[in-house]
Amino acid sequence: MASSNPTTRAFKALFTIFSLIFFILSPLVDAAAPAPAPAPAPSSDGTSIDQGIAYVLMLVALVLTIVAM
Repeated sequence: MASSNPTTRAFKALFTIFSLIFFILSPLVDAAAPAPAPAPAPSSDGTSIDQGIAYVLMLVALVLTIVAM
């Protein structure tokens, strides 16, 4: 049973128009967002860590060599 009340028809028309405007304009909100900042450069590329481990291992080898004499 469909109602043909002018108020109901006006409400449906306004709701439809509002919905269409909302769905058309809502992607523009995402498009206007600023791009995220790039990630900062790494502070170490790993070579300094490798070099530190190498120095520790050489020190251990030196100590073991001196102790074994």
